[in-house]
Amino acid sequence: MKKKVIERLVTLITAAFGLIAALAWNEAIQSIFKGFFKEREGIIAKIIYALIITIIVVIVTIWISKLKPEE
Repeated sequence: MKKKVIERLVTLITAAFGLIAALAWNEAIQSIFKGFFKEREGIIAKIIYALIITIIVVIVTIWISKLKPEE
């Protein structure tokens, strides 16, 4: 039981650090993106940003899943 609790804690702490890193990267990428679209800080720029990030996340997720060894 103790081993399972420690495993869960490690998983949760790792996920929390991942979320913190993701939020930091999100802020940095938004700042870069705003530099390219200075005059367009409305809904169109946000939609373009969301589409670009979604495409990148899908590509990276597919790439990472290919690195996982077969079970």
